[in-house]
Amino acid sequence: MTASFLRRVRVAEVEPVASRIKRFRLVSADGEPLSEFSGGSHVTVCMQAPDRLIRNPYSLMSCPSDTSSYQIGVLKVPDSRGGSEFMHENVSIGTELEISEPLNLFPPAKLARKHILVAGGIGITPFMSMMSELESVGADFELHYGVRSLAEGAFCKLLETRYGPRVHLYFQDKGQLVPLEQVLASQPLGTHVYVCGPKPMIDWALRSATLAGWPDENIHSEQFTAPPIGKPFVARLVRTGREVTVGGHQSILEALEQNGIDAPFLCRGGACGQCETAVTSCDGFIEHNDHYLTEAEKADGRKIMICVSRISGDAITLDL
Repeated sequence: MTASFLRRVRVAEVEPVASRIKRFRLVSADGEPLSEFSGGSHVTVCMQAPDRLIRNPYSLMSCPSDTSSYQIGVLKVPDSRGGSEFMHENVSIGTELEISEPLNLFPPAKLARKHILVAGGIGITPFMSMMSELESVGADFELHYGVRSLAEGAFCKLLETRYGPRVHLYFQDKGQLVPLEQVLASQPLGTHVYVCGPKPMIDWALRSATLAGWPDENIHSEQFTAPPIGKPFVARLVRTGREVTVGGHQSILEALEQNGIDAPFLCRGGACGQCETAVTSCDGFIEHNDHYLTEAEKADGRKIMICVSRISGDAITLDL
């Protein structure tokens, strides 16, 4: 993906929907309709901070067939690398941003007999558009949504009002947990399960589904990982002979872009595999933070996902 795939949008509405979560409605800056998308899609939002350009992926929440605007939900995280803080503190009605075209790495299975959606916290956002799409085609689905409290649970009332008994809410402050084992045990053959939320919840849900005998092709998850903070290091590029310093708050991909080097990407969250890069040598230890490479590939150390992974060491040499 390059800048030619970006389009300019204007913020038409900002609404606090829960503690630390805001909903942003985006419209085309030139008045032209936005692109249609499918349930589960996301866009990458570009934010020009004083010191750098920030690009974060956010799930689209609005009706996929509605091209008049897009809606995203943004959680302000305490250890923000800048993106969520920028959206909460610097973006208001009238602000113009650039976004990518929609991309879907988390689509509902078209031939599924039933869909079980399991969300935790801000992980509800991809399911908003997914449920709208499933409802429009008359698909059978149910949502199981766990939140810390009603104050921190985005869109709880809206979901209950629109989808009624198909929505099941669980509040941690009331001692309620998603009864996933029970839910998974009572589904008809051909049901698919989808999970989005914090990593521990996703890991637990995927493990539970596997232990319950669900086939891998019926289990789906999505998690965008923010690149972790670390010590600066040098990325050496074999094909150009250039050396780029990767800052402590940067991903390798961000450092390359800052230096005018066009590298492939799609999700920027370690999920799609588009930025997979061969490692020629590494003076240090690769910290793999993606959800794409297998454990064997990570242990082998000859590949790295430059959007989220970094090294603990002095330098890495890449086939770029």
